[in-house]
Amino acid sequence: MTALDLSSPVAVVGTGTMGQGIAQVALVAGHPVRLYDTAPGRAQAAADAIGARLDRLVEKDRLTGADRDAARARLTAAGTLADLADCSLVVEAVLERLDVKQELFRELEDVVGEDCLLATNTSSLSVTAIGGALRNPGRLVGLHFFNPAPLLPLVEVVSGFATDVTSATRAYETARAWGKTPVACADTPGFIVNRIARPFYAEAFAVYEAQGADPATIDAVLRESGGFRMGAFELTDLIGQDVNESVTHSVWESFFRDVRFTPSLAQRRLVESGRLGRKSGHGWYDHGPDAEPAEPHTAEPCRPPAHVTAEGDLGPASELLALIREAGIQVREDEEDHGTRLVLPSGGQLALADGQTSVEFRDVVYFDLALDYRRATRIALSASQDTAPQTLTEAIGLFQALGKDVSVIGDVPGMIVARTVARIVDLAHDAVAKGVATEEDVDTAMRLGVNYPLGPFEWSRRLGRNWAYALLDDLHLRDPSGRYAPSLALYRHAYATDKREGSTS
Repeated sequence: MTALDLSSPVAVVGTGTMGQGIAQVALVAGHPVRLYDTAPGRAQAAADAIGARLDRLVEKDRLTGADRDAARARLTAAGTLADLADCSLVVEAVLERLDVKQELFRELEDVVGEDCLLATNTSSLSVTAIGGALRNPGRLVGLHFFNPAPLLPLVEVVSGFATDVTSATRAYETARAWGKTPVACADTPGFIVNRIARPFYAEAFAVYEAQGADPATIDAVLRESGGFRMGAFELTDLIGQDVNESVTHSVWESFFRDVRFTPSLAQRRLVESGRLGRKSGHGWYDHGPDAEPAEPHTAEPCRPPAHVTAEGDLGPASELLALIREAGIQVREDEEDHGTRLVLPSGGQLALADGQTSVEFRDVVYFDLALDYRRATRIALSASQDTAPQTLTEAIGLFQALGKDVSVIGDVPGMIVARTVARIVDLAHDAVAKGVATEEDVDTAMRLGVNYPLGPFEWSRRLGRNWAYALLDDLHLRDPSGRYAPSLALYRHAYATDKREGSTS
């Protein structure tokens, strides 16, 4: 099954920001496009707005004047649904209400031809449920664009329970012909991106609710250590706290209130107070005209240790050993010990976050996971009230000697980046095991849909097959609510590796 021919008319119903963006994508690709909206005058206003954006593309040399004129000639505002009768594809981008969408598609079935492909851009509703109102649900598919549709490349092509393979394939190939990067997805709550991305927000909020760190510090660690483009607090302020919480709540409800997707009470209070983010002038942060940027906690300069003793290779943080040597600090190696930690001159230990807490051990400081320890500009450390001050001072000085800003957070198991990445990896394995998408499509979706520095399976391969399972298993022991219980898919993934290596543990 191939993509729609460029001569085939495409209709977009709903002319808000997303509807206009999808129409622009189809229009620039070369299709005749028809806009329809139930509100009088809105379709024409949307067509005018799209025309203005085409003018700006010409000004930026991203579109020729001739192509702009041809596109404008192909764009029309439809007065009634009957004007869409000869369209080969109709994409709806209307209100996120199941009854509204079902009624629209029932009306469209009476208008368009039998071979017309019907698509919903829903981000939170079930494609299966929307199609359940149709006589022929096999021709309904999800085409989930990301905002702004003309700029972001990802499109999730969602097959409902009754979607025909031919319909899904035609939608997939059409999205690709439009210059997008499509990924195939089964009809699951949140699809790929909104399902697997929940821990990015949830774990940041959980650290905050546990008084482990303030929003500015958590965001800085996610950016400067984890390699994420934005932190969870600043990103949700940009998205809108009400919008982000609504998606989280929808996924949670759709999974029968699975504890892994539980919404944040702190975010709920933020929404209830009307602090919705940038659009209201205040969210996690103050966005008023005179507001000062919130600064992360950064430790004062400390003297670095003269030497450290490496017990083991530090696992995913092994590149630190080379950085320490380059900083002129002697690294002594204990070949008899098979641990994965550094021993400081005071006798205290420095270990990579593993899901345990500092208070459980004598004089241990944990450090957080980094995407790239050489390029990271900030490292988070975690200590308990029982940690010797000299141990923490030496740990701070060590990372400062490597050119890093240091943020000391509370005694939070799994810290910030490590627990976030582990949970993302777990949900990704669980989704693939349940047939939601392929590993390749999951990685593509998370990189392109939410700009993650690595896809979950890329993280998994880099960190080692057992890393995420071991961290979550330790977290689960300390929080037996089920939130951190590793999925069966992740367990199988880790156990298979151990079995091949001859371990029965």
